[in-house]
Amino acid sequence: MFKLIQFNNVLNVSTKYCSRYMSVCAKSLKFSEYGEPTDVLQLVEEKLDSPKDKQVLVRILAAPINPADINTIQGKYPVKPKFPAIGGNECVAEVLEVGASVQKLQKGQHVVPFATGMGTWTTHALYNEDQLMPVSNNIGLAEAATITVNPCTAYRMIKDFVKLSPGECVIQNGANSGVGQAVHQLCKSWNLKSVGIVRDRPDINGLKDHLRNLGATEVLTEEELRTTTLFKSGSLPKPRLALNCVGGKSATEVGRQLADKGVHVTYGGMSREPVIAATAALIFKDIAFRGFWMTRWTKENALSEERMQMFAELCDLMLQKKFVAPVHELVPLEKFKEATAAALNFKGFTGKKYILDMRN
Repeated sequence: MFKLIQFNNVLNVSTKYCSRYMSVCAKSLKFSEYGEPTDVLQLVEEKLDSPKDKQVLVRILAAPINPADINTIQGKYPVKPKFPAIGGNECVAEVLEVGASVQKLQKGQHVVPFATGMGTWTTHALYNEDQLMPVSNNIGLAEAATITVNPCTAYRMIKDFVKLSPGECVIQNGANSGVGQAVHQLCKSWNLKSVGIVRDRPDINGLKDHLRNLGATEVLTEEELRTTTLFKSGSLPKPRLALNCVGGKSATEVGRQLADKGVHVTYGGMSREPVIAATAALIFKDIAFRGFWMTRWTKENALSEERMQMFAELCDLMLQKKFVAPVHELVPLEKFKEATAAALNFKGFTGKKYILDMRN
């Protein structure tokens, strides 16, 4: 007798017998035109056959909703998918079955995407072996599901623009964003000081406490940043690295705090306002303004030893509980409209990541 297993209300035989008896039915969020996610996303079902050659059949466990995912669906992102497309770029999945030529993956392992644009908002998928990277099954689902974007973005920005020594300082706006929370945790692990800038809000003290618990040395509102003496007094060394995901006045104020020859890195623009460099900062302080896009870095370093070392270090920190997922909410796949609408309306106050939970 073969064992029966139920995935997402679809009755399947054990994957050992899948090719003999029946296919897996995948539920996917697809779109065939650009627009608002609540308007163009459709939950569709399709059958997937057993994997062949180097293919791997996976069951998606959890997949986050990132700003880039929303922008891609809207047609506002540089990456343009081929229609019909499945939304999503991140996930953690369980290997159900492997093709005859697969060598490095096996049934039961947890995996995350090793490539971009794979379409992860689906309950099941067939990927090539080289598109997946194994991660420990002991890493939390939320941590594993979100490892390839925000933690990697934080990691690369801290490592690649300025050679920082223990005790030196990093300043960032959008400090409660997914990347912002990752920056504070990595700075703590690497013995760096980090100052986070956030918008004022009713629960500001609770937010400050949360970010300090993650590893922030200090947290200031945008108004407090304009009058702070934190760096002039010598309480903290002047930052040599500033990270900006907001733009506008916030970006300018963060740049004003930099030490001479500091580097100002922009990786987002939530305010949709331009980054304005102060003339004095350019002339007298020789501040450098740079940009960073994780997708480009990944494409340029897809198989590099540097990338593998980054993942190994992040996974190790997660296993040690020294790195946790951002504040998040797990949402059933069937409630994707509510989740994408909430992510779309995100204005930097909740600091919550929405993750599609595919397990039910």
